[in-house]
Amino acid sequence: MDFQPTQDQRDLRAGVRDLLAGRYGREALRAAADGGACVDRALWRELGEAGFFALRLPEEQGGVGLGMPEAVLVFEEAGRALLPGPLVATHLAAGSVPGAAQGTAVVTAFDLEGPWVTHLGESDAVLGAAAVPAGEAVRPADPLTPLSRVRARDPASAGASEAADAYRDEGALLTAALQLGSALRTLELAVGHAREREQFGQPIGAFQAVKHLCAQMLVRAEVARTALYAAAVTGDPGEVAGAKLLADEAAVRGARDCLQVHGGMGFTWEADVHLHLKRAWVRAEQWRTAARAEEALAAELLGAGLPEAGVE
Repeated sequence: MDFQPTQDQRDLRAGVRDLLAGRYGREALRAAADGGACVDRALWRELGEAGFFALRLPEEQGGVGLGMPEAVLVFEEAGRALLPGPLVATHLAAGSVPGAAQGTAVVTAFDLEGPWVTHLGESDAVLGAAAVPAGEAVRPADPLTPLSRVRARDPASAGASEAADAYRDEGALLTAALQLGSALRTLELAVGHAREREQFGQPIGAFQAVKHLCAQMLVRAEVARTALYAAAVTGDPGEVAGAKLLADEAAVRGARDCLQVHGGMGFTWEADVHLHLKRAWVRAEQWRTAARAEEALAAELLGAGLPEAGVE
């Protein structure tokens, strides 16, 4: 079987990359990180018009009618651009929350452990909730992911957690795609810097330690990519859990290694590396944490009736 993306899928990915490059390049990213609004409403509507949120919605309901394999390609590009906002929740809400499919509504979800919600103050709705609950803003790890602590679960938000649970696998898979895009981008940043930065009269990429860091970043990203694409095709819960685990590792460790390649300048606010690392930390806690993913994998393996150790 040929698991390479089709020409239509490659064109779709290229189109989204071009859209984001033109509308959310580095200047827009830095402006948002330095204090601008995290969710660009105009860009959100453009994404809706391009079919980003309605990608998997049936055509008879006004959607594009594609599937999860296409969705992960699109979300991979959003992760590469470090596009902020509750992209996954809004995508999942298409067809059930008015305006979500068109990008005229921003929808968040209870996708974190405990009473935490991202982008609550910027959202028009919460997935599964009758109204947006009250919340208290707290200082986030990622400057582009506002975080709120919901004070009380009132009747309006009683079904929000249940709705998030119903979408857990899909949300985890799309979040893994965002993580993969970020991992691939930090790989590009590390390799680019290793080629340009010189020490002792030669590019630092010529040194074995730097080569190993970049090679390890590439291996982790490609392994995660393979797992992600396979899970997008099969939809198997165990494969989804594995893809999320691998993508989280590729994003977090890739950002750390990228920072290491950059050296002292990698720790500065002006470098983009810390934004990828902080976002990777947040995403690793969304939809399916490492602990939950490991539990799902363990249940899958135990349910498969694996042979005892030492038994062929």
